[in-house]
Amino acid sequence: MQWETCKILGDESIRVNATAVRVPVFYGHSEALHIETRRKISAADARALLASAPGVQVMDERKPGGYPTAVTEAANHDTVYVGRIREDMTHERGLNLWVVGDNVRKGAATNAIQIAEILVREYL
Repeated sequence: MQWETCKILGDESIRVNATAVRVPVFYGHSEALHIETRRKISAADARALLASAPGVQVMDERKPGGYPTAVTEAANHDTVYVGRIREDMTHERGLNLWVVGDNVRKGAATNAIQIAEILVREYL
């Protein structure tokens, strides 16, 4: 989208930060996250950090089907999947991520239980 916009409008200085995904689902959450950090984090560093996070699986290959969808990966799993990790072309400390999860299995109730388990294990 970035390059097509510049080409169509004939202006290489235009910056576009866009994510386009079309996925039919019965249930599941999919989010395009655009975040800014205090200090620059490369896409490679973000991948490594996310890959070490409990309950998160990185699926980030630059090929057709190389990113997660709610139907193909997240359905019927407690894991949160992250892909399409890239540095934001419009902000020097920005990152873009595609995140999917099964909202029936992973949500507020599951998160509350996981937080309680950490509290019991580490603080109580």
